Amino acid sequence: MTPSALPQRRVALFFGSFNPIHKGHYAIAKYLLERTDADEVRLVVTPRNPFGKKDLADAQQRLDTVREAMTRTGLAVAVSDVEFHLPEPNYTLRTLEFLDAREPDCQHILVMGADNLIRLDRWYGYQRLIDNYEIWVYPRPGYPFETLCAEHAARSANPRIRPLTGELHNLSSTEIREGEKAGRDMSGLKP
Repeated sequence: MTPSALPQRRVALFFGSFNPIHKGHYAIAKYLLERTDADEVRLVVTPRNPFGKKDLADAQQRLDTVREAMTRTGLAVAVSDVEFHLPEPNYTLRTLEFLDAREPDCQHILVMGADNLIRLDRWYGYQRLIDNYEIWVYPRPGYPFETLCAEHAARSANPRIRPLTGELHNLSSTEIREGEKAGRDMSGLKP
């Protein structure tokens, strides 16, 4: 059987710094498992964001924390360190192409928030990304995500940008870090 004839497993890849992982991430992962046609869900921990996010905790520590959180919650998602083994900068397109070559029986789906979709056209390989990959977008407060999905889909030769709807928690890692810096107990927001 040739690789193109292999059945395609649908793998939803939820990329992030997870700095720290929180209940919003958990809710999105659970939603992907329960409410989409994904055969598998992976949290892809990014060691260093190409846009130079500041205040990132140690990459290995973040990876370990995500693994511990998923084990503790019992949520059947994989935690991937694939970007820890790829050359920097960690461009999403390069990671997807690497995974395509390594896992030809999988259809890799990019999962992102509307806050990332608003600047997607500045990402490395933007046109290849929107032409070659299915993208699932979850809402974030203050971002017209359905409009953004339609705008990016209109630029694609093969539009597969899908807004996710439903009950999703809108927490941010920044909010948790700022609360911790201010001395507030933010542990209730972590899985």
